[in-house]
Amino acid sequence: MSIILKAENISKQYRLGTVGTGSLQHDLNRWWHQLRGKEDPYLKVGGVNDRSTKATEDYVWALRDINFEVRQGEVLGIIGKNGAGKSTLLKILSRVTAPTTGSIKTKGRIASLLEVGTGFHGELTGRENIFMNGAVLGMSRAEIKSKLDEIIAFSGCEKYIDTPVKRYSSGMTVRLGFAVAAHLEPEILVVDEVLAVGDAEFQKKAMGKMQDLSTGEGRTVLFVSHNLTSIKNLCSKVMVLENGENIFLGNTLAGIESYSRVFDRGGQLENNRNDINKPFYFNSVVLKNYKDVKVEECISGEELKIVIGYINKDSINVNNFIWGFSIIDSYGDIVTAISSRDSGIKIESLENSGVFVWQFPKLGLRAGRYSIRLFAGTGLVEPDTILDVLDNAKVLNILPGDYWKKNVINRSGTDVILESEVY
Repeated sequence: MSIILKAENISKQYRLGTVGTGSLQHDLNRWWHQLRGKEDPYLKVGGVNDRSTKATEDYVWALRDINFEVRQGEVLGIIGKNGAGKSTLLKILSRVTAPTTGSIKTKGRIASLLEVGTGFHGELTGRENIFMNGAVLGMSRAEIKSKLDEIIAFSGCEKYIDTPVKRYSSGMTVRLGFAVAAHLEPEILVVDEVLAVGDAEFQKKAMGKMQDLSTGEGRTVLFVSHNLTSIKNLCSKVMVLENGENIFLGNTLAGIESYSRVFDRGGQLENNRNDINKPFYFNSVVLKNYKDVKVEECISGEELKIVIGYINKDSINVNNFIWGFSIIDSYGDIVTAISSRDSGIKIESLENSGVFVWQFPKLGLRAGRYSIRLFAGTGLVEPDTILDVLDNAKVLNILPGDYWKKNVINRSGTDVILESEVY
């Protein structure tokens, strides 16, 4: 397959602080350097795109020296934590904004779905917006008309197709926007996390359509998502961004593993939380083996205790109190969720500080890297008040083990092992 998109040394620089402050001085400085044939002086400055650190410079590099190429029919997944530069890259590829340095070479039309309502005019009806978007993509009215019924049917907005788009819900707008972008035959389809706005049925239909576009019609798709399961199922290769830089480009599964390893450096409770302004919160998670010894790695099929510490600053009605945790795999999917309510555990009292202990006599997880998500709330049927929710409270590393005690180390690949007898 031929190369349909190539990005060379793409960088994007933004000025921090109030827009316009000191810009005239900087513009004059740039003009003076340009007049003398010198390089832009501000290309040599700028902080790393790390939103967790305090700004010490006037400029920041949202992207820096991004290089990649995509072949016709490939689906490139772009992943990274919030603020890594994913959306900025897609806006550059879609010609919404220009790069500070570098160049992009493409063959064919690009259709983008970057945010709810991209390219739509609120005063126009859904039908009129379809024709307007098609015209923007360079299609004739006859071409658009030939696809019109298919677009409307796919979007599921037929009842409202002659209603102004400003009266659509966000989900309806996404449905119509994706239907237009996918059916007007672009050579390259660019889709941001916006699909998460749609319901589960539409997300499944959209994923199927993107697979059809790439495998059946040879279209190229660039897809940004935090849903690693979707990335795994849809993408032929993955790019991982961190602080505006490309740290991985290649095989999908290897890319997801790289992402999980880099952005899951340890649970949030590796260090105790202090001075939290909540009436109740979790402050520690400790893993212990069958000898009651603290461990950082567990063995599949062996005993495991999860000891969860808490701080209670207020008088909470223990009759309505619920606590629990979820175990989440490296793709971000919940493997299992356990709560005191579902397990029939009655909380008799809550001290000012204490621990909950959950014991697995025989850990039914295969080898892999998981994380623990903690939850506490009050309510009889469904929690009315969320007291504390903590994602990635603790990393749970599971090593291969002989679950059935048959001198056979169990393979990896799936997550759960069901308790059973082997004959």
